[in-house]
Parts: sequence; C-alpha cells; structure tokens
Amino acid sequence: MIRVEVQTKPEPYELLIEQGVLRAAGTYINDLMPERKRFFVVTVAPVRRLFGKALGQSFADAKLEPEYLEMPDGERKKTLATVEELGRRMVKAGADRNSVVLALGGGVVGDVAGFLASIYMRGVDFIQIPTTFLAQVDSSVGGKTGVNLAEGKNLLGTFKQPKLVLIDPDVLGALPEREYRSGLYEALKYGIIRNPRIFEFMEENRERILKRDPGTLEWLIAECVRVKANVVAADEHEHGERRVLNLGHTIGHALEAETAYKHFMHGEAVAWGIVAASMISVGMQKMDSGTAQRIISAILAYAPLPKVDVRSKSVVKRLGRDKKATNGRVHFVLPTEIGRVDISADVPERAVMQAVEELRYLSQA
Repeated sequence: MIRVEVQTKPEPYELLIEQGVLRAAGTYINDLMPERKRFFVVTVAPVRRLFGKALGQSFADAKLEPEYLEMPDGERKKTLATVEELGRRMVKAGADRNSVVLALGGGVVGDVAGFLASIYMRGVDFIQIPTTFLAQVDSSVGGKTGVNLAEGKNLLGTFKQPKLVLIDPDVLGALPEREYRSGLYEALKYGIIRNPRIFEFMEENRERILKRDPGTLEWLIAECVRVKANVVAADEHEHGERRVLNLGHTIGHALEAETAYKHFMHGEAVAWGIVAASMISVGMQKMDSGTAQRIISAILAYAPLPKVDVRSKSVVKRLGRDKKATNGRVHFVLPTEIGRVDISADVPERAVMQAVEELRYLSQA
C-alpha cells in the first residue's frame, strides 16, 4: 500500500492507494473512527450498481451499516438544488452532527458530497472514495467543494478537507473509455506544473496507461497526488501557490459553461485549456514553441478531443465571471517549461481570443 499524507491544518489526513482497497474500506474507516457513527454514502446509480455491493460488504465485515443517498448523475446536476435535496433526506433519516458523509463516485459526486458535509449542521466529517481516474488524481485531494451556477462553474463552494481518501486503481477497469481518457489530462497537468517525470512517464508509457495496467496506474496516481498534497499543504485556501493547479482550467471552465456542460467532459475541456495556455505562453514569449508543441502532442496522443465550436468573444466574457478572477483581472497559469509554470494577470484579451480561434482550427483538423 502507498500512503500519502496531506499536511493540512489543524489536522492532516491520509490517502491510501492500493489495488483492492475498496473491499477493505470498512476496516480502514472503522480504524479511523472506532466510535459508532452513521455513514451516509452519496453516490449515483451507475456507481452504486458497480461498487455498492463491495463497499457494503466491507462495511458489514466491520460491523457498520452504510445508508445510501443517490443523486442525479452528471455535471448539470451539480447544483444547490441537489445539495438541498440530499440535506433534506439526511434530516428525514435522522442524521446528526456525528454523522459522516462518504463520497463514492467521480468528481461531481465528490464536490457535491463535500459541499453537503461542509454545511450540514455547520459541518460533519467527510470521506472520499473516488471511482474515476480524474477524481483519484485530482478532485478527491485538497478539500475543494462546490456547485455550479448557470453563470459559471464552481461559483458556490467551500473548503472541506476529508478525513480519509481511499484510492483503488482496480475500479478504473469499469470506466467508459472516454471518461477514463478524459482523466489522464489532469495527470499530464501535474507533470507540466511541477514534476517532469510524470510527463515523461506518460510520454513513454502511453500503451500501458491506455491498457489500464494496475501497477502503472498505481505509480502514476501516487506521483500525482504527492504533487497535489505538497501544493495544498503549502497553500490550502489558494492564496498563492495553489493557483498552479488551475493550469488549463481558466479557459477549460469557460468552454464547459459556454456549452452548457453537454459537449466536453471536464478533463477534455482542461486539455483544450492547457493547449490554449501553451499557445498564449509562446505568444507572450514565456515558453519556446518546441516545448509547446511537445505539450500539445502529448495531449492529442491520448485521445481525439471534442471539437471547439464556441465564439472567442463568448469565452472572454465568461472569463470575467470566473471565480479565479481578482478585481476583474483573470489570472492565467502559463507553462514556461516542462515542470514549471508562471501565474500571469497581464494576458491581453486579444491573446485569449487568438488562442480560442486556434483551438477551433486545431480541433477541426
């Protein structure tokens, strides 16, 4: 088993990464919380069908009994209305301040369940069991929670660190191909922002990664979460250094919102966002064109991305409402080399528009 500690204050927590850890989840949770608690598992129907039995058996082995709260599936259901409905169901079930919310699912489930845990009776304990690659390497770590508004993504949210994150690479075998590949772009992101070895590993081991070799994925997941754990520990509430994790997300979120969360999977939008950031960086002479092409080639090698068919002016308008904007200025994370990025608030509007137009052209090729 690989253990990664996230040094948040006042209380650090662990990520446990191991093939088959889902089947032992009840034991690990019971060891962490030996006092009797009620566990409310937030999930979606497809995930419950796949993994609910294994999780339930692990709880039974530990003499615990989970209660399931199914929510609608999909990014478009990541709303306050969904959180309210889940909260009302907890009230009807008699959940109190000693209850625990457990997220079993991908990034949407984790964001909604974490937000629910952060506000239910002013906060209850929270555990993550991510079942998508994207959630395992990124969204389950770091404590960001939130829901979307029609005006933009994740505009309402809180920071709520989990008590424990259990990551089982074996569950990835059940992911649809597009969803699995979508998550790989977040892993490439970690190589670009901080650890060149991750990027090189993904360049060199494309076939093994696409075949979902468990040992290969275990190493990749662990290296990604180590990067995120270090960044989060240094800047838990995103006042400075943590912004590097937003590489690709500024334009990526705008693409998602502009297409009503129907056209792109999150990782796909982030991938196009990284491509755009690379183009902007070259245009601002922060990175050489050869390095940019290496990044773009690595992204496009993993899967064909959905076409970009949005107006550049509409994307720029969306950026002004992005939660990462400060005093009306949008901060872009721009790669300068593999393993290093720069945070810039002086990106000209015309550079953004040109990058989006280039995405439109590239995606049609």
